[in-house]
Amino acid sequence: MKFFSVLLHLIKLLLLLNCIAQLSFSAAYDGPLYDSSAYRECKTQPEDPLYNGGVLRHYDHNNGFNQKTLDSITTPQIFSPAFVLQNLNQATKYSFSSWVKIDGDTESAIIRANFWSENSSFKCIGSVLAKRGCWSFLKGGFEIRSPLNLSVIYFQNSEDSGIDISIASSSLQPFTDQQWKSNQDYKINSERKRAVTIHVSAKNGTRLQGAQIIVDQISKEFPLGSAIANTILGNLSYQKWFAERFNVAVFENELKWYTTEPEQGKLNYTLADQMLEFVRANQIIVRGHNIFWEDPAYTPAWVRNLTSDQLQSAVNSRIQSLMHKYRGDFIHWDVSNEMLHFDFYEEKLGQNATLSFFETAHKADPLATLFMNEFNVVETCSDVKSTVDTFISRLKDLKRDDIRMGGIGLEGHFSVPNLPLMRATLDKLATLGLPIWLTEVDISKSFDKQKQAVYLEQVLREAFSHPSVNGIMLWSAIHPYGCYQMCLTDNDLRNLPTGDVVDKLLQEWNTREITNQTDEYGSFSFYGFLGEYKASVRYGDRISNSTFSLLKGDETKHFNIQL
Repeated sequence: MKFFSVLLHLIKLLLLLNCIAQLSFSAAYDGPLYDSSAYRECKTQPEDPLYNGGVLRHYDHNNGFNQKTLDSITTPQIFSPAFVLQNLNQATKYSFSSWVKIDGDTESAIIRANFWSENSSFKCIGSVLAKRGCWSFLKGGFEIRSPLNLSVIYFQNSEDSGIDISIASSSLQPFTDQQWKSNQDYKINSERKRAVTIHVSAKNGTRLQGAQIIVDQISKEFPLGSAIANTILGNLSYQKWFAERFNVAVFENELKWYTTEPEQGKLNYTLADQMLEFVRANQIIVRGHNIFWEDPAYTPAWVRNLTSDQLQSAVNSRIQSLMHKYRGDFIHWDVSNEMLHFDFYEEKLGQNATLSFFETAHKADPLATLFMNEFNVVETCSDVKSTVDTFISRLKDLKRDDIRMGGIGLEGHFSVPNLPLMRATLDKLATLGLPIWLTEVDISKSFDKQKQAVYLEQVLREAFSHPSVNGIMLWSAIHPYGCYQMCLTDNDLRNLPTGDVVDKLLQEWNTREITNQTDEYGSFSFYGFLGEYKASVRYGDRISNSTFSLLKGDETKHFNIQL
């Protein structure tokens, strides 16, 4: 009997070491572990290839590739250097990486790794801002849904200018769909959960064996929410539906300049104020979106007609009015929305205009995190205006002395998600050490509702499993006409397939009520998702109700209850 008691205690100690996820993972999984390594620096020598090269480990360019092989492919668009691949597996995700260097008259150029196959069109699977004379790291990937006899990965300058491209330490690592999910689950268990031990004792310190414990998670630490519009005002059913699910919100249009000041000098914050009352009443945090939008199509008409001096005065008034009115109310502000694709303010006010917006906003509300919010960074690498390195370069330009708090906003308007590319992009952005949020997630309405749900679940799992993603916002505010691209419910608040996905994941990423009792050491251990918990303990006629916070940490959280 004593043997089993000791064995039980040893099992408990393993749990307390907060490595149970890794232990169970390694015991049940013999596939490749995903390598999250990424580099921003241009290096004199390339690093070793990830996965020791993967399936490219023994690739022989002399045998596996020659120009005659490429010439036999019926397209003039494939160039050297390239990898000619045969018999890629279906239902497989491929993580691709390579070090790239350019030579020629150009100091730097965006180099894309493209993928071609016999039954698919060309697509970008990774990009890098390569430089002359040093090695830059490209990381991306692709998915294969059907068997391929012949395919090619090749490198190309996005501007098709005459430069020489050299590659080194290339790697292509396959993951089956199940292996990819196993890696996701491992990261979720190790990054979004933590071990807890509850110790129960009498007032005199005596351990109490057999005390009945009920543990219930009452709130989540990870922010997962959605956009709302003024259609939620007065709609009690919608309000109840939203508050039961989400712990963070963002106003779809009600803070944008064209809403708050449609005519010069006529400020109207009525809708934003009323929506703020709703989120406060339900203890929901809220993002500020946005101060400025660089796209002139969404800039108030009266602003577009101002002279430079008048515009400077107007933007100063806008920042002061908005930020002072709502100082401390919004956890984030998207300062200059979509600045990689549009440049209305910098064209009118000079190249330092955006920097001054960030500086002024930071002074007005120093505790709000200021975000650079952009589309087509994590969704694709085909958009030359918003490659991951372009985003990083622009963000570094904004990190000046008095802008100490910055965030990475990735809109996430997806069509068919490329999960290996998405993860690779997040890996590289994570090297900045800044909070990353997916801020406007949806799936294109070009797909039917079932397919939208499939793709949405893929995106949400990928984001939640990445340790550097700090929050996820869905772009699914309800209107009489529907939603921007993707709704979670119909107008009667009946779940669509996408809503079913969200509800399923909210349940999955929550610690369900636990009922148990303390062991001979007067303690009980469990592994729970991060957040707030309620613990009820009964021993005989003695009862205690307590709450505790489970925040991220490598060590076991110990919580003491006395009866």
